[in-house]
Amino acid sequence: MTETIDREAVRAGLADGTLVLVDALPESSYTTQHLPGAINLVAGDVAAEAPRLLPDKAAAIVTYCSNPACANSGQVAAQLARLGYTDVRKYAAGIEDWVRAGLPTESGQPA
Repeated sequence: MTETIDREAVRAGLADGTLVLVDALPESSYTTQHLPGAINLVAGDVAAEAPRLLPDKAAAIVTYCSNPACANSGQVAAQLARLGYTDVRKYAAGIEDWVRAGLPTESGQPA
C-alpha cells in the first residue's frame, strides 16, 4: 500500500521544491484545475509516459486525484512503484482538500 502525505507536507514540499506532483485525473480535469507545477499522468499512460515525464526514479513523487474516494492516484502510485520508483506517496485528500483550504491552483494543458 502506498504511503500517504497530508496537505501541509505537500505545501512544504512545493515551497522547497522537493516534490514532483502527479495529477492522476483525466486531462480534461487537469486542464481545468491542478495543483501548482503538477504534471498530468493517468494510469493508462504510466508505462509509456513515466520514463519521459519522471526520469529520476529516486525523486520524491506525490500522486493525487480529486478526493479520498478517487482511486486514480493509488493506481498511478502503484504502477510507478512497480516500475522502480522508490519514493512515491499519495495525497489522498486530493485537490478538493487543497481547494477547500483556499490554496492556489493552476489551469492549462499538460506540457
